[in-house]
Amino acid sequence: MASSTRGVLALSTLVAAVATAGSLFFSLGLGLVPCELCWYQRILMYPLVVVLGVAAAEERTDVYRTALPLSVLGILVSSYHVYIQLFPVSTGCTLGGGCSSIQYPMLGGLLTIPRLALIAFVLITVLVGVLAYREDGAGAWGR
Repeated sequence: MASSTRGVLALSTLVAAVATAGSLFFSLGLGLVPCELCWYQRILMYPLVVVLGVAAAEERTDVYRTALPLSVLGILVSSYHVYIQLFPVSTGCTLGGGCSSIQYPMLGGLLTIPRLALIAFVLITVLVGVLAYREDGAGAWGR
């Protein structure tokens, strides 16, 4: 079970690291200026690389207490960002353009930067949630 725990933590770390590297590539490599909501998503994703990486190295399953609040908040922010891209509204978000603008559509517009962030946050939440479920047991989740 210990090796599977380390594997789940390593995979979670990898997802966070790829999301972080991707966001840096979009801004530093492609010159895209992150909007305000993108900054919030970065604020929630970047610490997960360190938190989950240290937890993987030390095999700390109780990392879910730190990681889940960050990833669940990330899901909420990313979901809202995807929503306003689908249904544009006039917002005060103007850094690099409005938050509803799509700067770099991929796969014919199917994937956008906020959708990629949402996928990463969901994957991390599921993976870390599995650890939380294992550690606390099924009984704790029903309370």
